[in-house]
Amino acid sequence: MGFIPAELIKKKKHGGEHSREEILWLINSFTSGDLPDYQMSSWAMAVWFKGMTTSEIAYLTEAMRDSGDKFNFSNIKGPRIDKHSTGGVGDKTTLIIGPILAAAKVHIPMIAGRGLGHTGGTLDKLESIPGFRVSLTRAEFQEHVEKHFFSLIAQTEDICPADRKLYALRDVTGTVDSLPLICGSIMSKKLAEDLTGLVLDVKFGSGAFMKSVPEALELATLLKDTGEKNGVRVTALLTNMNEPLGRFVGNSVEVQECVDILSGKKFIDRGIDFYENTRKLSLELSGHMLYLAEKSATVAEGLALAESLLASGAALTAFKELVFRQGPGDLSKLPLAKSSLDVAALQSGFIHKINTEAVGLASIELGAGRRVASDKIDMTAGIEVLCKLGMKVEAGQPIFRIFGNCEEKFEGARQLLLTAIEINDAPPKDLLPLIVKVLT
Repeated sequence: MGFIPAELIKKKKHGGEHSREEILWLINSFTSGDLPDYQMSSWAMAVWFKGMTTSEIAYLTEAMRDSGDKFNFSNIKGPRIDKHSTGGVGDKTTLIIGPILAAAKVHIPMIAGRGLGHTGGTLDKLESIPGFRVSLTRAEFQEHVEKHFFSLIAQTEDICPADRKLYALRDVTGTVDSLPLICGSIMSKKLAEDLTGLVLDVKFGSGAFMKSVPEALELATLLKDTGEKNGVRVTALLTNMNEPLGRFVGNSVEVQECVDILSGKKFIDRGIDFYENTRKLSLELSGHMLYLAEKSATVAEGLALAESLLASGAALTAFKELVFRQGPGDLSKLPLAKSSLDVAALQSGFIHKINTEAVGLASIELGAGRRVASDKIDMTAGIEVLCKLGMKVEAGQPIFRIFGNCEEKFEGARQLLLTAIEINDAPPKDLLPLIVKVLT
């Protein structure tokens, strides 16, 4: 059945609700090229202003998922679990969570992403490991998940082509920040993995795309409802990105932090373990995933199992096996930067605020991320975070250390980092915890 595009645009412009057939037709026509960009742009803007019902979002997600190839893991007799983060700075938990779940013999088929905006990407971090491959064939990926439990790949041309095409259009038409379209984009790729369960890390704060808890809660609720309408059990955690996660921001430096944590190491500086938040969030997310995977009777038991797999070294072994399998990669040859520079506090006082988005942008300035898709990443570039919210610092004390192979980029990054820090005479009040809410 065909529809008149202008009538569907007008329907949404006036706040009407689309049927499943209308949304399937829109997405299929756009993907095939029969629906021109200018009409799809008008429809996307109408969605931005008027929103969509949860049923419409479920239909949109289904249509985008079915626009290309999907994985079929019917050979696996048991749960298939994944996690998704909405993006942050220093957000490296996948490199710890995946090995923990693999050590527990949970199947995790993961389509991972690259850096987006000021946030880093899991694929970029893994590609800092010499020899590591993220472009596996479908057969390789399928075999790795079925036999070895955990594998990561990049999104291919054949997976969710509607999402890739619609995202490119949203990027140039001011509709990236539409919650229904964000939800469809995220969930279509996750549902293409043939999952039974999904844990979402929905971030809020200065380093997240959702700046406030209410915004993050709205997105988390939409994502959870959409997954469940498509037959997937979903748990969502609202987590704090008002400061970078862990000690390091970058690519090879974040991989090294994860290897350290998997090896049982801490990073104590002025009495504070700077690895603690990375470790804690990774374990909490793992606990929820193990529960959804039916490896524990409660989330608390799942957390205890995750802690034991980390402490025993089983997760480290699983990570090393992943690196060998998808390469072979060589963790002993993680690239190191040629140069570094300390960034000192301009005044004494307490760290009151950290503009974490600015920290992410500083890492891109150094070369750890891309301004445009064609940019080549400096895998050694990054930032060591020497301060935390509420910490007392003295004027002249280093609060960041920047790394890279191009010293010409250091001054721009230094200026960004200095603007990212707010220092006051009094310590900040009412700092929010790492995890503020869990939707089960």
